[in-house]
Amino acid sequence: MKILQIIPSISLVYGGPSQMILGLSKTLANLGHDVTIITTNSNGDQGQLPLDVPLKIPQLQDGYRIIYFNCSPFKRYKFSWSLLRWLNTHGKDYDIAHIHALFSPVSTFSAMICRNNNIPYILRCLGTLDPKDLQKKRMLKYFYGNLLEKPNLAGSVGVHFTTQKEAEVSETFGAKVNNLVIPLGVEIPERLVDCEEIYNTFSLPRDKVLCLFMSRIEPKKGLDLFIPTLERLLSQGLDFHFILAGSNPQDQDYVDKINGQINSSIILKEHTTIAGFVRGKNKIGLLQLADLFLLPSYYENFGIAVAEAIALSTPVLISNQVYISDDIEKANAGWVCELNQEDLSNKLILALENHSQRQEKGNNGLNLAKNNYSWNAIALQLIKKYEELSKKK
Repeated sequence: MKILQIIPSISLVYGGPSQMILGLSKTLANLGHDVTIITTNSNGDQGQLPLDVPLKIPQLQDGYRIIYFNCSPFKRYKFSWSLLRWLNTHGKDYDIAHIHALFSPVSTFSAMICRNNNIPYILRCLGTLDPKDLQKKRMLKYFYGNLLEKPNLAGSVGVHFTTQKEAEVSETFGAKVNNLVIPLGVEIPERLVDCEEIYNTFSLPRDKVLCLFMSRIEPKKGLDLFIPTLERLLSQGLDFHFILAGSNPQDQDYVDKINGQINSSIILKEHTTIAGFVRGKNKIGLLQLADLFLLPSYYENFGIAVAEAIALSTPVLISNQVYISDDIEKANAGWVCELNQEDLSNKLILALENHSQRQEKGNNGLNLAKNNYSWNAIALQLIKKYEELSKKK
């Protein structure tokens, strides 16, 4: 098949949802399909320079093509006239388009072009239709959603949700849609990282339980509940070391607030490593080395960081608003808590004090990742849907 993937940006500053498209495209290409990603050179909206990439020239990567277009004229909102003109001219050359993101001009107008040119397209929501997310800029999203996204949703051949819970809670503005529930995929590392190198790089203690938070640092991640809980447990005599890994170039003030909260706490500061943004072997190494992965978010449409953790046999402690939590509970791959300090504290104590349970849940998590979240498994599901849905128009 000729498959077109459309996304506003694949810059690392936008986190996992943007990056997953690379793993998907690589696997689709390995399965023999012709895959092209079109995207912009957007690299953040707080003064960052755009990505240093060739524009409008296909770049070969891992068997697929990426074509970057200049983000202009509205850089804050990742708009690109040149991308839309290319799509209007070349979109008909593809069997199906998979559009990633709503409430983003590139995605919104790409869907309109596909609809007007009778190109079958799937929309992936990225959690934007969750009622909690719709509360952000509520009135703007209400009008934008009803005027622009409702026709796009109705005209799609399918709307891609990553969990059943995301599909159930999502608002579609009255549009009748074909729900496709297909999770995200992760790489199952074949080679592990040298633990000694990671210990030394981050000056980590070797005699303590290592608790890792690795995600985009933003208010929805539940750090306001989590950090006081850690501080209280340390003051009660529990012995562990906390690693905070992540960044948020779009809201550095919040990152500074969290770092300041940790550094102003004498007891927490002594038991915390602030690792900042990590990638490559440092990312894999921290996930591999951690005894427990933590993500007590207020909401997550999937939780790709959780899937990455279990793919390295690391047990997790997450809130029940991380929508992958149903799978984690069924597989006994970690602990799931309510969104309050008491339950978070109780589950964290259980996890910290039971080494054998952590090992058991870690092994269960790896099996879950291999069976449900490997890119091969996900790509095969999508190809089946692509073939079925491309014939609808």
